[in-house]
Amino acid sequence: MSLRRLVLLRHGQTDYNVGGRMQGHLDSLLTETGVEQAASVAPEIARLVPDRLVSSDLRRAVDTADLVSAACGLPVKYDARLRETHLGEWQGRTVAEIEDAWPGAIAAWRSDPGWAPPGGESRIEVVRRSLPVVEELDEEYASVGPEVTVVLVAHGGLIAGLVCGLLALPTSAWPAIGGIGNCRWAALARRADHPRWRLAGYNVGIGT
Repeated sequence: MSLRRLVLLRHGQTDYNVGGRMQGHLDSLLTETGVEQAASVAPEIARLVPDRLVSSDLRRAVDTADLVSAACGLPVKYDARLRETHLGEWQGRTVAEIEDAWPGAIAAWRSDPGWAPPGGESRIEVVRRSLPVVEELDEEYASVGPEVTVVLVAHGGLIAGLVCGLLALPTSAWPAIGGIGNCRWAALARRADHPRWRLAGYNVGIGT
């Protein structure tokens, strides 16, 4: 086993974040603040000396990953499996608008990983599609000698879910893993003599 550390970095602030609107698979853009956040966090990630950089293919993640790439001197591989939760009919709406149209649905979604917005994905489905990204990296690096660090640039909902999946938490505990700020990250690591991931840090960094 050579894949020893995973860093899951959320993208910078977007226009939808500022407007309080659900993004999902919509291709929102980084704000000026979001670009500044990504530029500031890039050297912090570079200090971790990553071996591989993989990003969601949604624009907000791509633009964040490009700045990290320049700081690390690494190419970026894009993978659609790292996209944010597809929020179906909720995409582009504010929480207040969703609550008006689907009373009680936001609370149900936040408390039940198996609950999906109309036309969208549940958190369990998001983890099911994203977990193979890590499993494939594990297989790729299984016979590599040095310890390997991989950075995944993705989205808040996906990161929270993937952390739960990698830690093998029971789904009843998933709502306890909260949100993560723009350009902050989660870090997971494991010992050379034990394959189980452990949480080394959550919501770490200089982003807001």
